[in-house]
Amino acid sequence: MLPLRDLNPTQRVPIANFTLIAINILVYFLFQAGLSMRESYALAVDWAVVPLTITRAGITPESLLDIVRAMFMHGSIAHLAGNMLYLWIFGDNLEDRMGIPLYLLFYFACGFAATFAQIAIDPVSDIPMLGASGAIAGVLGGYLVLFPRVRVRGLIFFGYFARMADLSALWVLGFWFVLQVLEGFASLGSLMGGGVAFFAHIGGFVAGVVLMWLFMLAVPQPPHHERHEMLYQRYDARQGRGGWY
Repeated sequence: MLPLRDLNPTQRVPIANFTLIAINILVYFLFQAGLSMRESYALAVDWAVVPLTITRAGITPESLLDIVRAMFMHGSIAHLAGNMLYLWIFGDNLEDRMGIPLYLLFYFACGFAATFAQIAIDPVSDIPMLGASGAIAGVLGGYLVLFPRVRVRGLIFFGYFARMADLSALWVLGFWFVLQVLEGFASLGSLMGGGVAFFAHIGGFVAGVVLMWLFMLAVPQPPHHERHEMLYQRYDARQGRGGWY
């Protein structure tokens, strides 16, 4: 499924999530768009994460800065668009529930976990790692824990045809994670270090699940069935059909 929206209205404007999206877009169009392949590669080596460099030099202030910068860089407009779509759909609800400071801490913690997961799998790679995918995978993991029954609306493709459908977040995000695991382990038998960093996605997602579980222990949440009912009462109210807001 290609998700287009979730039926999960928020109570507050997601300022932090909008800001993350805006920074990602600005970084791409100010610093990366229009570069040749050689120039793009040189910029990524200078600004993003090179696993072999971290393996050899260890964790330094410069390597930590590289990890943060890499979270806002993308290899193409399609890479950027896909990541921002997922962040737009799923990030606002986490910010709404966690608040801005905790959400940002959660986002960057998942991004760091994703980076180190990929480095652990391929520590001698000299290919730069870049993209918000790892941090956003953490957002997906957190969303799955917090809102497993929320309906996600999107397109399901059948060859050249597609139809709109609503599925629960448990199915949409659970299938996404299973796909990352299958493709990640399949990639171990091929040349490593290039292409999609599947283990960054896996590491980020697992970090998101664990961190959201800890958040729910620290901040008691209503039972799943009550949250489900509240969300759709709020959704009905937004649609002008009455109900709780």
